[in-house]
Amino acid sequence: MQRILSGIQPSGDVHLGNLLGALRNWVADQHTHESFHPIVDLHAVTVPQDPEGLREATLRLAQVLMAAGLDPEVCVLFVQSHVPEHTQLAWVLECTAGFGELRRMHQFKDKSAEGDFVSAGLFTYPVLQAADILLYDADAVPVGDDQRQHIELTRDIAQRFNARYGDVLVVPEHRIPPAGARVMDLQEPTRKMSKSSGDAPGTVWLLDEPDDIRRKIRRAVTDSLSEVRFDRDARPGVSNLLEILGAATQRAPQSVADDYDRYGPLKNDCAEAVVELLAPVRRRFAELRADPAETQRALRAGAEAAGEVAAATMARVRRAMGFLPP
Repeated sequence: MQRILSGIQPSGDVHLGNLLGALRNWVADQHTHESFHPIVDLHAVTVPQDPEGLREATLRLAQVLMAAGLDPEVCVLFVQSHVPEHTQLAWVLECTAGFGELRRMHQFKDKSAEGDFVSAGLFTYPVLQAADILLYDADAVPVGDDQRQHIELTRDIAQRFNARYGDVLVVPEHRIPPAGARVMDLQEPTRKMSKSSGDAPGTVWLLDEPDDIRRKIRRAVTDSLSEVRFDRDARPGVSNLLEILGAATQRAPQSVADDYDRYGPLKNDCAEAVVELLAPVRRRFAELRADPAETQRALRAGAEAAGEVAAATMARVRRAMGFLPP
């Protein structure tokens, strides 16, 4: 069984685009692959965090992921900082990566331009990401094309390490996941929904109340034309609604468009389909929130399973590099 790894930061809440674009694939993959899913809280602290807020966000994200369908009895769901080998391997790989490689990373350039303080962690976090992947001998990393540069860096670091020390690290493949719905902001349909958008009216959160979902979708931006047609470039607003409704009902958006000649009924049906889609997520989340000990138990078990794999990888790395055994 092929081993895959995908992580997610506990920053911002989980929205409809995350579910339809990625989490649905994770839920399906856990039954056909050996799946590792770290909640990467160490990545979150590359920018200042409120300590209590980070703890709450980490626990809440685990509960949302479980409510969305990740089963800790099937996949390995864990918190990154609970497995100390992540930072151990990251240091070793920082001594393998080149300064110039990290300086060329697009996301560092973008994020470092946003504020006056730029942490060293923000500069080196692609190496920590490489450690997250290489620690678990992942065969493939199913992420979007926007992460291609990071996976290429991971492969380069692993190949350079193996050239120096022998066949120690598994070199992963970048796997483009099956096409999920490309869910855009309801008020600005030319950009994706974002975890960092706060309470923006264009974002549907997985835990939104049904009436909030209905209000947001019914107020979604469309256009001044009357024809309901799927065309992402020319008709981004209405196409976004068609894609959401199609994903929620397991239909192609082009086919959904054939059922409508006015925007009002399309918005109403889209809203009701999303409410129905998210209802079981909200119910399961409420159960998990009422018993946080269950989530803590699942995360401990996940960290133990992840730790066994991570420890074996670090043992290989230490032997290969010549570190004196304790």
